[in-house]
Amino acid sequence: MAFELPDLPYAHDALASKGMSKETLEYHYDIHHKAYVDNGNKLLAASEYEGMSLEDAITQTYQAGAVAQSGLFNNLSQLWNHNQFWEMMTPETSKMPSELELALAESFGSVQKFKDEFAAAGAGQFGSGWAWLVKDKDDSLKITKTENGVNPLCFGQTALLGCDVWEHSYYIDFRNKRPAYLTNFLDNLVNWENVASRM
Repeated sequence: MAFELPDLPYAHDALASKGMSKETLEYHYDIHHKAYVDNGNKLLAASEYEGMSLEDAITQTYQAGAVAQSGLFNNLSQLWNHNQFWEMMTPETSKMPSELELALAESFGSVQKFKDEFAAAGAGQFGSGWAWLVKDKDDSLKITKTENGVNPLCFGQTALLGCDVWEHSYYIDFRNKRPAYLTNFLDNLVNWENVASRM
């Protein structure tokens, strides 16, 4: 069964007042995300991975240690990443649940230190990729960064929060100021209730 482009959980212009414009969503969701769906389905058809769940197909096609991943992995992984990304943001005011605030403070020293480390990971990712807050296999919270479409599923981790640092995610609104985009993401866009629900 082919994978589908999920509906955005809000209107294209819903995040505009919080720093992510309608134009960005039109390019990012309507063009980039849709292309991952379409290309992934084409490459998946008649492959040995057809019929698997999206998560299983990603972990089965990931090649640990490879300099470059396959086209199938790249498209499926980016499909999954973006499915999560839209859900991790909200146009509403989002208050961080106390259990998440406590977990971040215990793991990183404070919520602000978590934000600083997360933003540094995203800004420090050379080229395209993602910054993540993950729950590792031992249940500890960690900040990671991954190249291109690689995501926490590849390492047996649970993605709690992810931020896309490919240029198409921020260039329309922030030009080359990736650190400003990351700060805005953390301060204005994150759906903290969604993050807490993933723990």
